[in-house]
Amino acid sequence: MGFGISTILHGVLAFFIVIELGLTGYMVSVTDDDWSRTPSRFSFMLFNSIWSILVLAYIALTPRFLERFYHGLVALGLLAVTTLFWFAGSIALAVWIGVGRCRGNHFCQSIQAAVAFGFFIWALFTALAVLAGLGAFRGGARADTTRKPSQPVV
Repeated sequence: MGFGISTILHGVLAFFIVIELGLTGYMVSVTDDDWSRTPSRFSFMLFNSIWSILVLAYIALTPRFLERFYHGLVALGLLAVTTLFWFAGSIALAVWIGVGRCRGNHFCQSIQAAVAFGFFIWALFTALAVLAGLGAFRGGARADTTRKPSQPVV
């Protein structure tokens, strides 16, 4: 992956994930009371946000600061699973809300915004997964290309 485009994608993705985390946290807090249960779609999208922060930390920070613990195929697998999570969660939330007319209902508008940001995040993770996949298939994820030149080959 190129340094410029991946860094920009990581930054935009981090910004969108923080927005999604706020929206889904609000949705869960509003629906979580003594009389009703939070819909599983809301909880899953909250999980997606937290999971994505961890995945983004691995794929963005590990190659720069802890390169010994970074592997291209692990990053590709994490990106593929995260992409699938966002697609499934966004579809489930979109089906749940439907084509509603919120008419000033802030909770309904928050759900619609969470759906929109969920699809944006899905598209960005898809782009990162494609870039990571291209890098892996070009040989960038091979173990013999990730070692330091001074390290002996085992």
